Amino acid sequence: MSIVTRFAPSPTGYLHLGHAHAALFAHGRAREAGGRFLLRLEDIDPGRCRPEYADAILDDLAWLGLTWDGPVRVQSHHLPEYAAALDRLAARGLLYPCFCTRADIMREISLSAGAPHAPDGTPVYPGLCRGLSEDERQSRIAAGTPYALRLDMAAATAAAPHPLHFEEAGAQHRCRPERFGDVVLARKDAPASYHLCVTHDDAVQGITLVTRGEDLRPATDLHRLLQALLGWPAPCYAHHPLLTDASGRRLAKRDGVATLRDLRASGVTPAEVWQQAEKGRRGAPPLDPAGARRPQTP
Repeated sequence: MSIVTRFAPSPTGYLHLGHAHAALFAHGRAREAGGRFLLRLEDIDPGRCRPEYADAILDDLAWLGLTWDGPVRVQSHHLPEYAAALDRLAARGLLYPCFCTRADIMREISLSAGAPHAPDGTPVYPGLCRGLSEDERQSRIAAGTPYALRLDMAAATAAAPHPLHFEEAGAQHRCRPERFGDVVLARKDAPASYHLCVTHDDAVQGITLVTRGEDLRPATDLHRLLQALLGWPAPCYAHHPLLTDASGRRLAKRDGVATLRDLRASGVTPAEVWQQAEKGRRGAPPLDPAGARRPQTP
């Protein structure tokens, strides 16, 4: 079977060295095996995604010398597909509307000693809306109260094959999606969540090897549950180390890390980015535009 990988950034900012590492990792795994490398823009967050960032992603990847197979999949162009997947889950009684605000949830959690946390560190939803009657739900919806759609985890795990596993490096790893609690699959401000969209798109695009940072390894348990519930194929996984700065902190947009555009403007070449991405996996500090090689003036 031919390997199909993908790079799926969100256009919420400019790419940095960590993104380059992830893209090169996925691209390399596909090209080394004579497979296909796909590009996807995960732009379902209307509050943070910008067209200029999407354009910059394509420009930066082209500058790095990466090529992808087929058209770029843009998630915001496929909202009806995600709605159809949600309808399938709802028809099986696996979703319920949640009217809670963040303040409601945090208040309830603060009253519960030792409230559980999901593997990604977020508090597990305390289930405030799970027990609402159908009449109460419909009354709130009719009144225009905003709501998210949550997965009823107990019902979902009961409906899925048990136990679930995912494959990585030839080994089978046991999944425990119940640790996430009743996750949101459709947000109040977006028609679908990352978890639903990424599993849907991996299935539609025929991804056979999901490559991504090791910080997303826990989410694989949840994604395997959705794949099982919706009859989608299970790809293999390869989670790579995250690039960090000199202090050991992961590279992140919110911390103002140097972008590929910064590096490019300072005279760094694509070859140097490739080399630095590989070094970064071994803990070397990232390129700094302030100390990067400057182009010589003629």
